[in-house]
Amino acid sequence: MKKRTAAQKAATEAKKNKDDYNRWRSRQTSFRLSEEEFAQLSMYVKLSGKSKQEYITDRVLNRDVVVQGNTRVFKALRDTLAEVLAELRRIEAGGEVSPELNGTIRMIAGIMDGLRGEDDKG
Repeated sequence: MKKRTAAQKAATEAKKNKDDYNRWRSRQTSFRLSEEEFAQLSMYVKLSGKSKQEYITDRVLNRDVVVQGNTRVFKALRDTLAEVLAELRRIEAGGEVSPELNGTIRMIAGIMDGLRGEDDKG
């Protein structure tokens, strides 16, 4: 495997710090989340196939998060569906589904609808 030079590393870092319009991303922001909120955000990021920065930026700026189907997204969907199934089996008859689980199911359904739409086109 070839080693990357310092110039190549710097170019990669500079590319990461630019937005879609080639504007320099020099501002930084942070916020606090509960453990549950962090877990939910991490799962949404994993399902989107984007970096956490890209996902949060798109959501905060009210942009659509477009999921590009790839093996990483497929694996995340498979794993998350297994977790959802285990949680649904755990819930007793008449038990309530948590808002987090509802959100997860809605996100997965949206992704699956989008992927189904891609299949219809191609």
